[in-house]
Amino acid sequence: MALKKSFSKDKKTCVVTFIVTADAAQNAKTINLAGDFNSWSSTDTPLKKAADGSFSVKVTLEANQEYQFRYLIDGQKWENDWKADKYVPAPYSNSDNSVVVTSK
Repeated sequence: MALKKSFSKDKKTCVVTFIVTADAAQNAKTINLAGDFNSWSSTDTPLKKAADGSFSVKVTLEANQEYQFRYLIDGQKWENDWKADKYVPAPYSNSDNSVVVTSK
């Protein structure tokens, strides 16, 4: 798993590429991204599967913010990003949420 960030020239937005490696995907058929930026929708932000079995999606976010998120694998299993910027306790479960920080 990985997060790749690219900032706009005016540094007001950050394009974050959310990547789930083939190892982490474990032969998943679908992976969706849910987080603060899409009202925690489990369907609005699907990741696209690549030929190597990895999944990814690009999301444009406001810069200098922190966003909580998780991946939903095959509509059943919630997973954190193994390389998130940090983790915070999830308010509705006994687990953590991943966090992406959009500042340099």
